[in-house]
Formats: sequence, structure tokens, C-alpha cells
Amino acid sequence: MAVTVATIPVKNVSAQSAAGIEAPVVTVLDIGKIRRDAASVKSIREQIVTYQNKVQGEIQKEQEALRAAQQELAKKQSLLAPEAFAEERRKFEQRVVGVQKMVQERRQALEESQNKAMVQVERALNEIVASVAEKNGYDVILRLGQIVYVKTDLDITGIVLQELDKKLPSVQVDLPNN
Repeated sequence: MAVTVATIPVKNVSAQSAAGIEAPVVTVLDIGKIRRDAASVKSIREQIVTYQNKVQGEIQKEQEALRAAQQELAKKQSLLAPEAFAEERRKFEQRVVGVQKMVQERRQALEESQNKAMVQVERALNEIVASVAEKNGYDVILRLGQIVYVKTDLDITGIVLQELDKKLPSVQVDLPNN
């Protein structure tokens, strides 16, 4: 794997400054830390986990009911005529498919709800980053994850995280109905 390193020659920056062109003010932002530590993201995560636990309990009840129905079906196999047993088996299989479909629909709905909530966080984050950049005269903000080395005083993650927590301390997730 080849590594490419881009550098801005100091001589050119100095020459630009001497010519009246200012060097850009560059800072970095740790998006991963913000997505991990922001109060709003934590509130979303807590709501999602609570909902998942509730749904998981419901799914377990459905699975237990299916197991009981499967055992009942196995008992009926020797008692019913082949056509009647085939009909009972078809009904059971439809029930299994119905439960699988319900589980998949709930997962998709939950994922959509989580994505909508995270869009709120991203919007607020973008507004805050733009505001902090404007207020402090930053010309370029790079993602920390893409940087090999940076002085810690160039990292504005703490400032942005603090502003985000102030502006958006929590997000109400629009959880799917059952």
C-alpha cells in the first residue's frame, strides 16, 4: 500500500504572507468522538436500545408460540389425514413467514427512525461547525480520522461537542408503532 503525503511548503506560505496573502487557518474535528460522546447521540442510542429490548421480548413470545405450534403440529401428523396435515403445515408455515416479515419490518422502521434522529444531530452539528469556523476565522476544518499528525491545540472537537450538547441536549426518536 502506498502512502501519499501532501505538505504545504513553509517557504510558499511565508512568501504568500509577505505578498499580502494570508495562509489559511486550518483546524481538525474528531467526528467519531462527537458521534460517540454527544448528549443527543447518547439519548438516541438509549431510546433505540429501550425499544429494541421491548421488541425483542415480543419476538421471543412469538417464537415461543411458534415452537408450541410446531410441537402441536408434530403431534397431529399421525392423527390427521395427509391432506389435512398438509393444510395445517401450510398454515403454520404462513405464520412463520408472517413473524419473520414482522421482525424485518420492525427492524427497517427502527433503522429509519434512528436515521431521521441522526439527521437532526448532523444538521445541528453542521450549523455549529460553520458558526465556530466563522467566529474563530477558521478557513479549513479537516476530519481528525484522516490526519496522520496534528498539534492538539488545532483540535476543535471539545468546543464543537460542548456547543452541540448545549444546542441539542437530546433528540426525541420517533419510534415505530407496533
